[in-house]
Amino acid sequence: MEANGRRLQNFPELKNDTFLKAAWGEETDYTPVWCMRQAGRYLPEFRETRSTQDFFSTCRSPEACCELTLQPLRRFPLDAAIIFSDILVVPQALGMEVTMVPGKGPTFPEPLREERDLERLRDPATVASELDYVFQAITLTRHQLAGRVPLIGFAGAPWTLMTYMIEGGSSSTMAQAKRWLYQRPQASHKLLGILTDALVPYLIGQVAAGAQALQLFESHAGHLGPELFGKFALPYIRDVAKRVKAGLQKEGLAPVPMIIFAKDGHFALEELAQAGYEVVGLDWTVAPKKARERVGKTVTLQGNLDPCALYASEEEIGRLVQHMLDEFGPQRYIANLGHGLYPDMDPEHVGAFVDAVHKHSRLLRQN
Repeated sequence: MEANGRRLQNFPELKNDTFLKAAWGEETDYTPVWCMRQAGRYLPEFRETRSTQDFFSTCRSPEACCELTLQPLRRFPLDAAIIFSDILVVPQALGMEVTMVPGKGPTFPEPLREERDLERLRDPATVASELDYVFQAITLTRHQLAGRVPLIGFAGAPWTLMTYMIEGGSSSTMAQAKRWLYQRPQASHKLLGILTDALVPYLIGQVAAGAQALQLFESHAGHLGPELFGKFALPYIRDVAKRVKAGLQKEGLAPVPMIIFAKDGHFALEELAQAGYEVVGLDWTVAPKKARERVGKTVTLQGNLDPCALYASEEEIGRLVQHMLDEFGPQRYIANLGHGLYPDMDPEHVGAFVDAVHKHSRLLRQN
């Protein structure tokens, strides 16, 4: 496999491993912090870089992805970088057309409608080679980061990818995708299996290329109740972690911490904590103390400030962060938002959030 050639990269030595230590459950001097969608439209420099080409062309340019990934780190003392990409590059690599329609978001002109549409999908074994541009972006970014902070790779989880492929875009109900689960359970499992088979080598390839942690986004967990989630989402979430870890070992690659973020999946916290991931991401609807009681002490928690809290004054942001850190406690914790940053947020307020985490978490450890 191509990964073998990549293993010989001499990457610069990591200077700040606080995020990785927290992810592995080791003691840290302060609470590390990063933000989902930290490379995003709220930054004027991001909008400028992005203005010259369409969204997926940007994703396919390693230089553009590298630049976008680094932009927030030039502004804020974040403790991790996350590669600029999109979860929908996987359905694309499986042969589906996806376009980013301004004002509407991602759109699939020909979504999956019938079970026979699964025959249109490419062999999942070819996906990693189709996504070589992501690996190139990761390797380039890892060099450009010069060891400043770790680089996170990511992918969408099978159920979340399935929803886009069937709905043809965003949906408030996911009724078409859920119709598959009820009417075509076998075809649904087949599709989820294809996606899992595509995701495993893709994630291993990201680590081979230089990713130092991996996050799996189950963004649409909340549309499933406990029963459907347990049948159609959780088994594949578990399978991804298990197979990626085994694959890394087989390739002779060092293990990396894995994060599962199942938005609105509060009903499955216990199961997610035992799904084989070192870190469980929480959205803002979950009370940190209750979450900690439910997951036990063996995983790190990540989250979970309401992104809209960044509309508050900088002073209020400081107070909200202080409360959040008090609730989570000083160890086995990575600060983040409970979802991605929104395009109309003030970069100054993002900076206030990051600084408040660093400042208050150091004070917390002194007391």
